[in-house]
Amino acid sequence: MNDAKIINDPVFGFIKIPRGLLLDIVRHPLMQRLTRINQLGLASVVYPGARHTRFQHSLGAMHLMSEAIISLQQKGNFIFDSEAEAVEAAILMHDIGHGPFSHVLENTLIKGISHEEISLMMMERINHDLGNQLALAMKIFKGEYPKKFLHQLISSQLDMDRLDYLRRDSFYTGVNEGNIGSARIIKMLDVVDDQLVVESKGIYSIENYLTSRRLMYWQVYLHKTAVAYEKVLVNTLNRAKALARKGQEVFATPALRYFLYNEVDAAWFATHPETLQMYEALDDNDIWSSLKVWMNHADPTLSILATDMVNRNIFKVEVHEEPVGTEKIEQLKKDIASRLNIHEKDAAYLVCEDAIQKDMYDIDDDRIGILYKDGTVKDISEASELLNIQLLSKKIRKYYLCYQRI
Repeated sequence: MNDAKIINDPVFGFIKIPRGLLLDIVRHPLMQRLTRINQLGLASVVYPGARHTRFQHSLGAMHLMSEAIISLQQKGNFIFDSEAEAVEAAILMHDIGHGPFSHVLENTLIKGISHEEISLMMMERINHDLGNQLALAMKIFKGEYPKKFLHQLISSQLDMDRLDYLRRDSFYTGVNEGNIGSARIIKMLDVVDDQLVVESKGIYSIENYLTSRRLMYWQVYLHKTAVAYEKVLVNTLNRAKALARKGQEVFATPALRYFLYNEVDAAWFATHPETLQMYEALDDNDIWSSLKVWMNHADPTLSILATDMVNRNIFKVEVHEEPVGTEKIEQLKKDIASRLNIHEKDAAYLVCEDAIQKDMYDIDDDRIGILYKDGTVKDISEASELLNIQLLSKKIRKYYLCYQRI
């Protein structure tokens, strides 16, 4: 009998999923749900190839984790088989609480609870279904396990989550600048005083990785067209929710309907056990199915927004260095209201301004230790000749003004 399932992954080649706990997690319905959620939300509006799923990303992160464990063991770092399996299980489930379209739902249909908190609830569910085999994985995931470097492999500057998504998103978007040397970075990892470090000969790979990450953020994740398309979706869901609140009939799949007609926050989650099941039933398909029906809704604002989404008529975007004045925004609302023959207060759904900030390197948060042959460890900001940390840690803030094209 074979002791592993093999999957052919276009980014890393053959990925092994060992039979037992890891394969049981992969087969669990909550893990399979991620096959119906796109990794990059709406970025495919700019990069049509970006159609890969959170499931693919989770498998890739698990594969890199198994490589990292082998590499660290070869350098004499003691990791039990049970710890190796637990940290692989934890990275496999790290994104399990994501809803459709990435972070869109977190601020619209659900308030005051993050996908990380929902991930933990879902892990509890899987743990229950698999006979409590995940206690160690969850401890490591929460950072409560004595070996802190295992948690760093899941969540830190050098975690396997980032190493996978930068490689994978670069591959599927075709943006080659994101193609980091993940294999080399993993080979250069070591542990000093329970902290992950990178051997000094891997410094160029780390410089490349930090630069690639910056490029991927502005070129892919925060691309102005993708940001504008996301705004259309957020405003569409907010409008549908506003109508539902007024008692109007808004078609939705049962799972989506639950979040439109109820005010769901952390307290609601805690007191209504069915909420998690409804959330588990939500994926990209619920949103698209409902949007297609809303195109013909009697409310003109909802109809315009849903039609924008389905026909990819994206808000026009202006990127400014300074905040846009309220006068300009008010004037835009007036113009849109009169051109589309809707109320001015409803035109607020067709205009929005947002400030987006992405720090390339946060000196307090982004510490990456570089290990020298003599055993000393320096932060990358001191060790690198190439990276100008003053420049990199400069706060970049852009103001996006998005509005309906007429």
